[in-house]
Amino acid sequence: MSRTPLSRDRVIEAAVALADRVGIEPLTIRKLADELGVGPMTIYHHVANKEDILDGMVDTVFSEIELPPTDVAWTEAMAIRARSAREVLARHQWAAPLMESRTDPGPATLGHHDAVLGCLRRAGMSWPLVATAYATLDAYIYGFALQEAGLPFDTPEEAAQIASLMVQHFPADLYPNLAAFTFDHVLAPGYDFAAEFDVGLDLILRGLADAAVAEQKVSAR
Repeated sequence: MSRTPLSRDRVIEAAVALADRVGIEPLTIRKLADELGVGPMTIYHHVANKEDILDGMVDTVFSEIELPPTDVAWTEAMAIRARSAREVLARHQWAAPLMESRTDPGPATLGHHDAVLGCLRRAGMSWPLVATAYATLDAYIYGFALQEAGLPFDTPEEAAQIASLMVQHFPADLYPNLAAFTFDHVLAPGYDFAAEFDVGLDLILRGLADAAVAEQKVSAR
């Protein structure tokens, strides 16, 4: 049986799959070589070093995120991009801290940033407001992804079970707000932490839309 020839793309693909399985910290050239069934030195025929691999891995993640479409309102376009980014980061839970860390970004990373900047400019924002909008949106998306990845539950049912156990460990008279939040909200029928993402995203986008309108009114005077 013939083996698929080793290439840079295949090395990066294997690195992403390995990180998805074991996390980013345990990822080493030796473990990657074992994954590919080659010697460690063979890896260096296709990538310069581990930083080069990380560059490729991050670019791969960016390539999976849907770009904001240009045929809908900018707020909806940014919502589409944000939801896609959250889904992609859920698949690659190691990626969020690395997304803006690369100093040698690949074409997918550059194309993604260019498309997002273009979408925000389409809203009529100045460059300073674009910078604020981009930073705010990504802080929310990446932060939510990190928080979601660290939760000790995956479903609303599991969340309710864990909340029920947790309230047994703190007296409600000492922590009345925490107790009320748990009993009246988290344990209420229909609670789903994942649904908070769209609610928060809508608040941010509406705030940015208001800021863009206010900025345009000032510049029109």
